Amino acid sequence: MSKIRLGLPSKGRLKDESIKMFSLKNLNIQNTNSRNYFFNFEESSKFDGIFLHAREIIERINDGTLDAGVSGLDLLMELPDEYQNNIKILKKLNFGFADLVVAVPNDWLDVQNIADLEEVSFEFKEKYNRRMRVATKYPNISKEFFAKRGIQVDAIKLNGSMELAPSLNMCRRIVDLVSTGATLKANGLKEIEEIMKIQSKLIINRSAFKTDNNKIQSIINEFKDLVE
Repeated sequence: MSKIRLGLPSKGRLKDESIKMFSLKNLNIQNTNSRNYFFNFEESSKFDGIFLHAREIIERINDGTLDAGVSGLDLLMELPDEYQNNIKILKKLNFGFADLVVAVPNDWLDVQNIADLEEVSFEFKEKYNRRMRVATKYPNISKEFFAKRGIQVDAIKLNGSMELAPSLNMCRRIVDLVSTGATLKANGLKEIEEIMKIQSKLIINRSAFKTDNNKIQSIINEFKDLVE
């Protein structure tokens, strides 16, 4: 049987937590040099590993370059349906927790929940003859969320710190990930609605179930006790 091609996040807390998760399973990564993207486990020869951006892990599992990987639910849900059809969530992992929320400035005293924002969006459309804008890294998730609630918005995709968008007069409403809410508070914003809870996932290529069932079963066996 060929080796399991595994992708792990290449930076930040997700990388650190992924390495810790495997070490607790007595799988210690060889070669954690930040300039070398390839790795193996000291205790197992079953894997060929590579560090990639969390979104690229999804891309490479989707096209079959990787068999399995660790990424976030937010990134998977933001991608088109065909990705979600091609990728199976194998395990929920005990890290990468966050909430995807709608936030507005604190001085919007009349906006305390999503129903209030719906009223504001209607008044905005009447006054300016255009839809309200929302700044986010997740335009697809945002548009679907607001559309289900009958709120007309233009989701503007921005990279970087969403919390700065209102203070720079780019956009007064944001959709972003929060862990503690401290960053929102520090930038004069308040959460008015939770869209979804986010958690890191172990994901695999769904079509591999049909083409290489032995390898997939090996992945399942290797990771069956990773989550409490």
